[in-house]
Amino acid sequence: MDSVNIAPSLMSADFSRLAAACDAIAAADMVHLDVTDGHFAPTLTMGPHIVAAIRQLTTLSLDVHLMVENPERFVDAFREAGADRIAVHWEACRDPLALLADIRQTGAQAGIALTIDTPVSVVRPLLEAADYVVLLSVELRGSHGFQPTALDKVRDLVTMRGQRSRPQVELDGAITPQTAAWAKAAGADILVAGGAVFQTGNPEQAIRGLRNA
Repeated sequence: MDSVNIAPSLMSADFSRLAAACDAIAAADMVHLDVTDGHFAPTLTMGPHIVAAIRQLTTLSLDVHLMVENPERFVDAFREAGADRIAVHWEACRDPLALLADIRQTGAQAGIALTIDTPVSVVRPLLEAADYVVLLSVELRGSHGFQPTALDKVRDLVTMRGQRSRPQVELDGAITPQTAAWAKAAGADILVAGGAVFQTGNPEQAIRGLRNA
């Protein structure tokens, strides 16, 4: 793999200057939007109206990560708001296979996300249904930094999919130039980076550095 795709997470941007933030990451491959509900994940972030506003600010693909309970309730609303890719958590789904099919039926790419503690083996029955898999590389609750076990999960998933180009492997959490290099070596296709992009003072240069790490 010559390069990886970079998906800056707007969670780390200044929400009072969203237009400027979107302009600053125009060199990225997509925009990552974390949607949390205060239950499945400990914080509250954005709803469909924010995603709809962001849709007006960028032509990049919107990669929506639903870190919520009962995600099936929200798929249509976020698709209508402009989401191009929608990932739901395996841990929060009643029927992951059916929900992935429902997401695809809306016209969005369908992703399944796993917390750091969920074994990658649960994805095996979903390989044909998922366009991508989001692997968290940090703990959902707490701030213990990058978890190296995520790299083993990347390698396992790359092996599991074999010669297929899908599902893509998206690694999310504590991505820096150092961890980006590890992730690329492990076989990740997409890296979600927040602070490493928006806290550098030069997002365009940061994106370039991560892509070439």
